[in-house]
Amino acid sequence: MESILSKEYVGRFAPSPTGLLHMGSLMAAVASFLEVRTRGGRWLLRIEDLDPPREMPGAAETFSREMLRFGMQWDGEVIRQSQRHDRYQQVLDELLASQLAYRCSCSRKLLQADGQFGIDGFRYVGRCRDLLVPIDVQHAIRVKVPDEVTSVQDAVQGLIAHNLWRELGDFTVLRADGFWAYQLAVVVDDADCGVTHIVRGADLLDSTTRQCYLQQILGFSTPAYLHIPVITNSSGEKLSKQTLAPALLAENEVLQLWQALYLLWQEPPEYLRKVSLPELWAWAFAHWHAGKMPQKRSVAVTFDEKNEYKFQ
Repeated sequence: MESILSKEYVGRFAPSPTGLLHMGSLMAAVASFLEVRTRGGRWLLRIEDLDPPREMPGAAETFSREMLRFGMQWDGEVIRQSQRHDRYQQVLDELLASQLAYRCSCSRKLLQADGQFGIDGFRYVGRCRDLLVPIDVQHAIRVKVPDEVTSVQDAVQGLIAHNLWRELGDFTVLRADGFWAYQLAVVVDDADCGVTHIVRGADLLDSTTRQCYLQQILGFSTPAYLHIPVITNSSGEKLSKQTLAPALLAENEVLQLWQALYLLWQEPPEYLRKVSLPELWAWAFAHWHAGKMPQKRSVAVTFDEKNEYKFQ
């Protein structure tokens, strides 16, 4: 496996246009941006627009404006997954030709009937693994996983290890509705763009071993990972578009950036709430230290009508 130490540091921020950016999004963007820029690396912006039924019209077009508004400039063109279908199909064809993937006609109802739970909902027991499902039958494409542990060392969360077969089963890389699965697209995109370091929310932690396994069988290098704790409400629900987290305000960028740094355990001094945006970034570059973040997947916060966040 090629060492990431021999490469230029390349990171990315990859929001999905299922809604407007919120504080959790800003935290991920800021952490990724600071990790890259403090090491003199390149920072990419990718729009993960592969699920049209769930997308909010016009949301994708706001992302680049939001990044610039907060003083974050990316390198190169904005990448859109919706423009990369041919590349995903090429990789899928390789997996099928090498018999590392197969067609599966099992319905969600059938998975539920099997009643086996895993790290991501119902575990797939491999009903179609040794069958030849006709191509004209509605089907998903699944990747065969081994009955062995796949692990990765995360910079904040420590060792992450799963036996994919026992805890998940063969997982989907093309959905039955014809849409590309997140796991395949993100792995191909990161490899093609030369991404060496991935910074994102810990809600994606359980996806990481699947992605590492795909990287292995496709011959891609495995990036370094850093998963930041996600913020939740008092009920333990991740503050997200789905749980009605408030969108970033179209003003007061300094205060919102200060809040993101506070929620990333960087302990910005109170006086920085009233400085200019360049001054706040200068402090952030001088003091950024990912090691301050705790080994937690989530942390509960409260927020008020002014979007002021505090740890509970």
